[in-house]
Amino acid sequence: MKNNFLNIFFLIFATALFAQTSDTLTVKKEERVIVVNDSILPKEEYNPLAPAKAAFYSAVVPGLGQVYNKKYWKIPIIYAGMAAGVYFYKQQDDEYDRFRDAYKRRLAGYDDDEFQGISDDRLINAQKSAQKNKSISIIVTVAFYLLNVVDANVDAHLRQYEVSEDLSLQPNFDYNQFNAKPQYGMSLTYRFK
Repeated sequence: MKNNFLNIFFLIFATALFAQTSDTLTVKKEERVIVVNDSILPKEEYNPLAPAKAAFYSAVVPGLGQVYNKKYWKIPIIYAGMAAGVYFYKQQDDEYDRFRDAYKRRLAGYDDDEFQGISDDRLINAQKSAQKNKSISIIVTVAFYLLNVVDANVDAHLRQYEVSEDLSLQPNFDYNQFNAKPQYGMSLTYRFK
């Protein structure tokens, strides 16, 4: 019995000794990731140089930055604004020439111009008005050109933000309990993702 007890003690001691010297215990950690794809189109990689590139393209050829940003519907607006400015400049330039030629003929002593019922002072005022309108037409054309460049740059910057299509406008009707009058309001909801 003493021999069996000694064998059992030796077996337990040897097992404990060998168990502590060899580290064969491995833990397998399994990670589970839930992927939710809530958009139909995959998200594009954002290029930080895209705004500068879009602005450069629009500066070289108006509307090319909008093509780069894939906002094709803005191109006719840009060209219509610039064309309107050029058209009105040309129209006011022709009017200015007509008033100027008539005034020059009057100074030369001729009375056979197309503005016979108009005084010389009115012809001078008409020239000033046409000159002013020409300047405004140039400003409008340059403004549409600059707006084209700025729009391409800002639109390229905003491409990095995901914006929800959930845009809602709702009227609000409330009753003020202090003065017993209705309150009307408008709520605009715009969610960023």
